[in-house]
Amino acid sequence: MRELPDNGMVHIDSPHSVAETIERILGMITAKGLTLFARIDHAGGAAAVGLKMPPTELLIFGNAKSGTPLMLAAPTLAIDLPLKALVWQDDEGKVRVSYNSAEYLKNRHGFPDSLLPNIAGLPVLLEGALR
Repeated sequence: MRELPDNGMVHIDSPHSVAETIERILGMITAKGLTLFARIDHAGGAAAVGLKMPPTELLIFGNAKSGTPLMLAAPTLAIDLPLKALVWQDDEGKVRVSYNSAEYLKNRHGFPDSLLPNIAGLPVLLEGALR
């Protein structure tokens, strides 16, 4: 397997299939009162044009009450919000969940430390879904 880049992204191994991992994350999104804005099936898109790709889906979700103050403090953060979780299977069949760390987003966009808690719960949500 190729080495995963350390560029502000966090990668969590999932003991579940891509489909089950997604369903578990969707359950946590609903339980936490977040909104699912989009679900993008990259492998499905590839198949539609005759290409093969391992299961890969992007979930875009969030909460305007938490995200809006962040974007008001740092308007460029709108390019990285709502939050995203990429669920994918590598060439060896291992399923992973990848996301941007809150610290990376803070450093990238320069919002105040006081707003970090608005997006710092993502690891807890994702890790909880994988149990």
